[in-house]
Amino acid sequence: MKYRSISPLLLIGLLLLTTRVSAESQPAPSIEELWRIIQAQQAEIEALKQQQAQTEQKATDADEKAEAAVVAVEESASSSSGTGNWADRTTIGGYGEVHYNNLDGSGGEDDKKEIDLHRFVLFLGHEFTDDIRFFSEIEYEHGVAGEDQVGEVEIEQAYVEFDLNDRHLARTGVALLPVGIINETHEPTTFYGVERNPVEKDIIPATWWAGGIGLHGQIAPGWGYDVVAHEGLKVPGMNDPDFNNYKPRGGRQKSGKADAEDLAATARLKWTGLPGTEIAGSIQYQSDITQSEDPTAGSAWLYELHTVIERGPFGLRALYARWDLDGSGPESIGADEQMGYYIEPSYRFFNDKLGIFARYNQWDNAAGNSSDSEKQQWDIGLNWWPHEQVVLKADYQFQDNDDGREQDGFNLGVGYEF
Repeated sequence: MKYRSISPLLLIGLLLLTTRVSAESQPAPSIEELWRIIQAQQAEIEALKQQQAQTEQKATDADEKAEAAVVAVEESASSSSGTGNWADRTTIGGYGEVHYNNLDGSGGEDDKKEIDLHRFVLFLGHEFTDDIRFFSEIEYEHGVAGEDQVGEVEIEQAYVEFDLNDRHLARTGVALLPVGIINETHEPTTFYGVERNPVEKDIIPATWWAGGIGLHGQIAPGWGYDVVAHEGLKVPGMNDPDFNNYKPRGGRQKSGKADAEDLAATARLKWTGLPGTEIAGSIQYQSDITQSEDPTAGSAWLYELHTVIERGPFGLRALYARWDLDGSGPESIGADEQMGYYIEPSYRFFNDKLGIFARYNQWDNAAGNSSDSEKQQWDIGLNWWPHEQVVLKADYQFQDNDDGREQDGFNLGVGYEF
């Protein structure tokens, strides 16, 4: 209800009329009395107006408090039930690539004429808090997996990451090891060539993941570090029927009931103080690279050094890696020394949509003896990015291997990430 001020003249008129009607019963009030009456009534009206305003404000405050209480209850319920902004804290992504290989074999090497869905990978991540997050990577290889099929399904990464402060974090679970160029960054849009380079595949060996725990971070501006304790390799020993004796690629356990008799440790130091430049070196030690399966084998050291330079349209990648294996078994076949390197210049045109490259690769998994075991491969080709997350590739490879077993020809591919 709202009140309006009453005009003094109107009040005087009403009082005069009342006076005339009741003139016989009581005397008329004086002007001073009338003025006092008017002032008293005006004060009462102002008091009523203030009381009404206070009542309306209290009602508004009560509504706001009730609404805030409802929101607090809903947020508390969402938090305790694990829902709330779950979708906002969960990310999905992935990548894939399809290859066509047309290679002619010689010197006892088979031809390779095939189309292959080489891999399709899904990423799934979740942020529990601003300081704790989860990341996973599930990989499907070669199209069809299962018994007597050519493909397989692998959990390439599944780890939890904890921020210790603004510069350091801890990571535990299954993760890619900090070694080489493509081991951690191998989406098809990020490198030249249809196939990954043979040096990092056969020597390092990428892609290489392991279960363990590690610390990662910055020690100074531009300087990063990684230290990881993890499952080691379990390479085939002297009597391997597939002739992969002591080769690192055959020893990846992939965290599938991995033998942890002899753990390994990997450390990396990386410098990125100049824009477009990365220089890094890694070292790994394992007390027994066969997990005590081969008494003629022993400890192993891996040393790796690389640089990546991207300055405008010009790019350059170079890498060197070397294994030193102890034991009479590896020494007897020259596997006590295994090494490789490659150098890859590149150049981009047309607003970075077209790139050309050349790469020279040289590697040897039995460099410790004088037999003919060294392999060499040239790759030349181009990448075309119609979109920054889609790439079409073509390259030609030709080999010059000491043992004469070679594959020469061309490769075509398409890759994508999202």
